Amino acid sequence: MSEVIDRAVELLSARLTGGFDGVAKFVIDGEGAILLDEAGVRKGDAPADVTLTASADVFRAILDGETSAASAFMSGKLTVDGDMGQALRLGAVLG
Repeated sequence: MSEVIDRAVELLSARLTGGFDGVAKFVIDGEGAILLDEAGVRKGDAPADVTLTASADVFRAILDGETSAASAFMSGKLTVDGDMGQALRLGAVLG
């Protein structure tokens, strides 16, 4: 598994204490996928209520606080497929 995925799991786990109500998936182009649910954050690829897709650079910038998830979405650098309510809840967690 990639270092990008490993680091993202670590950072998201620190931000998402207590799990997530629903199932969300982050797909990082060329790296893999991360799942968030009531059990926490882990590497993996399975069906989800919402899927967010971005490049490794965009995802890294979101996690590092250099850009917001909303800004990345509005500029077309982050795509969302599925439940937009879940995506908005994730945006609040990510900042």
